[in-house]
Amino acid sequence: MDIPLSCQEQLLPGTDLIQKYALAVSLGYQGIELRGRGDLALARRLPELRRARAAGVVMPTVCVEMDHFIGDFDPARSRDAVDNLRSQLSVIAELGGVGAMTPAAWGMFSYRLPPFEPPRSADGDRRVLVDALGELAGHARAEGVTVFLEPLNRYEDHMVNRLDQAVELCRTVGSPALRVAADTYHMNIEEDDPHAALRAAAPYLGHVQVSDSNRHQPGAGHLDWGALLATLDAIGYTGWLALECRLRGEPVAALRQAATALAQARPRRAAA
Repeated sequence: MDIPLSCQEQLLPGTDLIQKYALAVSLGYQGIELRGRGDLALARRLPELRRARAAGVVMPTVCVEMDHFIGDFDPARSRDAVDNLRSQLSVIAELGGVGAMTPAAWGMFSYRLPPFEPPRSADGDRRVLVDALGELAGHARAEGVTVFLEPLNRYEDHMVNRLDQAVELCRTVGSPALRVAADTYHMNIEEDDPHAALRAAAPYLGHVQVSDSNRHQPGAGHLDWGALLATLDAIGYTGWLALECRLRGEPVAALRQAATALAQARPRRAAA
């Protein structure tokens, strides 16, 4: 198995993407996952991003970083999130990347916390998500990239918590430009059997973000990385692994620990 490994840009020390990428490569990473803030910030970074790409920096994906998302209860905020994602998909396409990822929402409502009753019905949630994802998938397909829907744990979102819920939305939208992003931290909380969940989602799995059970770097918690990577190998996963975590310890040492833990866990195939 040869799944490439990227690291989110904010985790890497350095004054610019060129320096960050040089460090990332020296530590065992092959790319940088960008962060897409609101107010079309990624598009405003295009001069910087074009210089980085010209210098050889590989930027396959962007992860949205906003305080509101496509499933927001406020239609204006939902619309703004869609507009920002459309822009991010266009930017990542120009950079030769593969796609942009988003949750349905983050920090907006949880059934596990008061007031326990959301202001919108489950059917209303679904309509908002299907409409937004349908529009985004159409734009992504036109740009030649993919939008990835990421389930979050029950304390951070109430709409899409498991891979099968994301798969159902992908099936409903019915576009090859909409796929699922799996995050190992959220899966550790929500999935009864993460390996079975990955196998069931395999036809729709387009991206995987990695952090350990405690949200720190791989190797700092109790997840079985050998078993997880063996499952990805068995289902024929061909996307990226992207490090999205908190770093425990000195940053460079923590990033090295993560890359080493994942490299050592990769399945080894016998020579022919």
